[in-house]
Amino acid sequence: MERRAFLGAATVGLLAAPLATETQQAGKVWRIAWLGDGTRSAREGNTLTPLRDGLRELGYIEGKNILIDARWSDGSEEQLRRDAADFVRLRVDVIVTHGGVGANAAKLATSTIPIVVATASDFVAAGLVRSLARPGGNLTATNDEAAELAGKPVEVLAAVLPRLQRVALIWDSTNPGLKTLAQNLDAQVRRLNVAILSVPVVRLKDVETSVDKTVQERAQAIVVALGGWTLSNRARIIQASLSRRLPVVSASRLFAEDGALASYGPDLPAVYKHAATFVDKILRGTSPGDIPVEQPPKFELVINLKTAKVLGLTIPPALLARADQVIE
Repeated sequence: MERRAFLGAATVGLLAAPLATETQQAGKVWRIAWLGDGTRSAREGNTLTPLRDGLRELGYIEGKNILIDARWSDGSEEQLRRDAADFVRLRVDVIVTHGGVGANAAKLATSTIPIVVATASDFVAAGLVRSLARPGGNLTATNDEAAELAGKPVEVLAAVLPRLQRVALIWDSTNPGLKTLAQNLDAQVRRLNVAILSVPVVRLKDVETSVDKTVQERAQAIVVALGGWTLSNRARIIQASLSRRLPVVSASRLFAEDGALASYGPDLPAVYKHAATFVDKILRGTSPGDIPVEQPPKFELVINLKTAKVLGLTIPPALLARADQVIE
């Protein structure tokens, strides 16, 4: 899907900015705080690693002109708040985080230290920014458009399952932003004549029970709402669903790579890499409140043909032709 323009001139300005090494203070070592939501093992490769790559391409070298203090919540909102408070105490130069829970933890901890949210949604509704064009305050971000595009995974399912009537939405009930996504999903799929069964999950041990509920309620497939908790526990969710022969889709390609039928959403490594341009702009003196919230640079459709074969499903040629990647 082609990216929809949003303040394109501002985006081009960020991408065309000179290398950080051209304007850095002589001998300055910047302190970057990474407030990671989820587990390091499940999320670092597609989040912090591309951010590091982006910073390196902009001329930032760890141990030379930047230090990155990376911490992970392991699914604990309380840990996020503790780490955010500690970063404020340490007077870091920029806090980088992701997701609504991480964004809220950072924003509650400080109104002065610049915050970059690599990707999340509902920034205005959550009170994180005044507007997307003019955020104000100390926070800027990329809006993943999760709520606006909530129906896309169901459209993928409908193309594969022509008689699709009922889909379960598994979501982390501790993530306030996902409530809006659940509401938007229900509204967006009405034109498809598909009913949505909302299945909130809090604890990992509840996954099996939650998937059993979808079977009892005659759901034909599962959509997993994207968040730190569901991403970190995607393998467990996918395994529980496939063992009951329920196809799974989500917004992150990590799901498709781990056995879900398909994924449709932002190219997350590209999003996190692009977050480095926000950090660069801030370190060169621009207030985060003056940097517009952007859209993801790219959306992608990934289809797992191996999973389709296991489930006895045929992927329509037209859908395969649209895919950015097909896993065989």
